[in-house]
Amino acid sequence: MANTFLTSQVIAQQALANLYETTVMASLVHRDYEAEFARKQGDAITIRKPTTFVANEYNRAAGITVQDATENSINMTLNHFADVSFAVTSEDMTLKIQDFDEQLLTPAMEAIAQKIDRDILALRTDIVQEVGVVAGDNEWAWDNPRVLIDAGRVLNTQKVPATERRAVVGPNIAAKWLGDPLFHEADKRGTTEGLTEASLGRRVFGFDPYMTQNIAKPAQTSGNSTTEEGLAFHKSAFALAFRPLELPMGARDAAISNYKGFGLRVVYDYDMDKKQMVVSVDCLYGTKTLDANRAVLIKGADVP
Repeated sequence: MANTFLTSQVIAQQALANLYETTVMASLVHRDYEAEFARKQGDAITIRKPTTFVANEYNRAAGITVQDATENSINMTLNHFADVSFAVTSEDMTLKIQDFDEQLLTPAMEAIAQKIDRDILALRTDIVQEVGVVAGDNEWAWDNPRVLIDAGRVLNTQKVPATERRAVVGPNIAAKWLGDPLFHEADKRGTTEGLTEASLGRRVFGFDPYMTQNIAKPAQTSGNSTTEEGLAFHKSAFALAFRPLELPMGARDAAISNYKGFGLRVVYDYDMDKKQMVVSVDCLYGTKTLDANRAVLIKGADVP
């Protein structure tokens, strides 16, 4: 029996599922999403920061002090517009969604997921606190997972909440850490497939550790080497905000899908310039540092 033609809505839903499952950094930071159209790259939006309160000493004569939970907001620019477009044939569009996903959609979403990871990690330039460079007898080098003790100390002095702390490192630091008994026989953690695969194991010194291949920082180079600079942070240190794109007028088939703070647009149309059918998957989002004091750089070594 012939397969039903794939629609943009079917593709969008599967693409969103793939993106949600393959991102690492996007699932570790503060998220914001609103179904607000008419947005374009470069637009400014306002997002709500995680609310913080102060515990006051109650005085019966003075009464309670009501704190405003709506004042914590920050401006953000929608500074990233990720797009993956690829040509398709009529035969492609008659594939089962599982086959279409495996052949075309999964690679496309992996590319977008990696871009989102890199864009969030680019916020490291805002962070000035650092550990990993041995400066005294009480500090640990980057290649020892006990460097997270120092990272925790830094965050503790900034009164950062002890919950929802994460550490993200690159493949070379991860390889060093995994050779330590701390990580032996550790159960995998994570709420998505991407996080499960990226997880280095159980909670270590107050942090959930993860690895991402997108962590190399070309901005700090030494000869032919690239610095692998890790990051220990609280979820509220950084923010990622998606805004849906409008459906284009006159498109043959287009759809928008959103889930748990992710939003994607899929357009399936004829490209007159190239004279071929094209599936375009894109998303509009912004990244921003909310509180630089809630993050610590793990200064890694130069990697060839």
